[in-house]
Amino acid sequence: MRLGTIGAWCAAFTVAPAADARPAAREIEAFGYDTLWYPEGLGTRESFTNAAVLLAATDRIRVASGIANIWGRDGVSAANAARVLADAFDDRYLLGLGVSHPRQVDPRGHTYRRPVATMRAFLDAMDDDPFVSPDGAKVTRPPVPRILAALRPPMLRLARERALGAHTFLVPVEHTRRARDILGPAALLVVEQKVVLARDPVDARRRARGALAWYLDTPNYLDNLRWLGFAEADFARGGSDALVDALIVAGDEETIAARCDAHLDAGASQVAVQPLEEGDPFGRETLRRLASVLLDPRE
Repeated sequence: MRLGTIGAWCAAFTVAPAADARPAAREIEAFGYDTLWYPEGLGTRESFTNAAVLLAATDRIRVASGIANIWGRDGVSAANAARVLADAFDDRYLLGLGVSHPRQVDPRGHTYRRPVATMRAFLDAMDDDPFVSPDGAKVTRPPVPRILAALRPPMLRLARERALGAHTFLVPVEHTRRARDILGPAALLVVEQKVVLARDPVDARRRARGALAWYLDTPNYLDNLRWLGFAEADFARGGSDALVDALIVAGDEETIAARCDAHLDAGASQVAVQPLEEGDPFGRETLRRLASVLLDPRE
């Protein structure tokens, strides 16, 4: 699967009603973005049915789950759902899978543990994928294009071995370099990048810290940041300036473009920009303004 170098990542699609999501998806498609990434949380819109809404509302843009929580369905149902979406919408769907976090898993009645082993077993179930039908029909079972949410080396290696590649989230450019070294040259590497289109640095850091609060209380992200060399002091009081600036790029269009270029130079296949825009949860004004500097009309 070949991806364009710039996608759009928008958390609002995981909670927005269809009446709001459809026109927003069409507008982002019209801006020219290659892929529309959306998440799945505990108690939010279900990932596969949500993808169907977004795909049906659009004509060209690829729609990708970033991510579908593997604790929310079994491997066979995930494979079959992805095949239905690929068949119905001209292979515009990309399945992103992730192990999520204890606070998103344990309330479902599961016990979050052994994330890499659990993901491996889930992929095994997807690949075995039995077909049992009362009519005994013989059918061709096409493979399911998939990408894994991965931050640390064990999951990155699994993404290299068992998927098209990795989707990273809340990472600085240094992580992209390390991830590419682990993945090798052929795998996809899609990097989410939060952006604040603002000229006032005080306002930009305020918005950035507001977006970081949940993640700075989430062990998986903190462990990854420690691996990258950040210390406990960087996580206090909403995050140090160095941490905030490494994870979230704020400034004008050219500043944001430079950060995206840095990820691409470090080995990203695609950078999925996530606007932190006040007033519109879909970030459409930010995406509109960035399109002229980020998007190559030839893609």
